Amino acid sequence: MMGRAWLVGTLAVAVGSGLLAGRPVAAQDPAFRRGIQVYEEQRCALCHAIAGKGNVKGPLDDIAGRLTEEQIRLWLLDPDTMAEKTKAERRPPMPAYSDLSADDLEALITYMLSLARM
Repeated sequence: MMGRAWLVGTLAVAVGSGLLAGRPVAAQDPAFRRGIQVYEEQRCALCHAIAGKGNVKGPLDDIAGRLTEEQIRLWLLDPDTMAEKTKAERRPPMPAYSDLSADDLEALITYMLSLARM
């Protein structure tokens, strides 16, 4: 776990680079903050990148501009179906995150919806 310094750095990059444009969300919003923590705890950066941090083969910077809230939810809960629908062939395939609590799932979605390219 990268800890508080990573969280503060990610917030600073996101706010400073204008990435917070998808869903109105304030950096002090508990769901937004928890979403960043869930992203970190689930080690999403192994396959995805935000603001150049993580695996650049799976950028999420503009995810809110490309996917709806429901599509993001489906990618998290049923990635096999979404990969089939979108003809995604990236390997390894995305795992399902159906074991997340409802609160953590919604927090992660809140965070994802805050990411939009300006």
